[in-house]
Amino acid sequence: MTQGERVREVRKNLGLTLEKFGEKLGVGKTAISKIERNERGLTEQMTKSICREFNVDYIWLTTGEGDNIFVDTDDDFLERIDRIMAGENDARKSMIKTLANASDDDIQTFDRLVSQYISLRNGGETEKDN
Repeated sequence: MTQGERVREVRKNLGLTLEKFGEKLGVGKTAISKIERNERGLTEQMTKSICREFNVDYIWLTTGEGDNIFVDTDDDFLERIDRIMAGENDARKSMIKTLANASDDDIQTFDRLVSQYISLRNGGETEKDN
């Protein structure tokens, strides 16, 4: 199955017309039609837009690998964390959820803070001290 055929399968699974599908992505029905007929390649930007807008699995859309067209929503993911962490305190669950939703910059900042904390705790110098 080609990428264009996979785009068509996504659209059909969602029950959307070419026009409605394109509207969600900021393009016209002609652009979607050309992608589905493999007359126009699927750009990386369009691929990411489809995945983000319709919760489509990126690997499935780009390669055809995998069994699932759609990925879980953030709400499904957060509910899964609650189930996995049943019996844990709310602070621990909230911390995991916060990290799961953090941006790359947030994670880098958190990593620096933890490293500085560990260094101070062990009597070492922080980056600011150097």
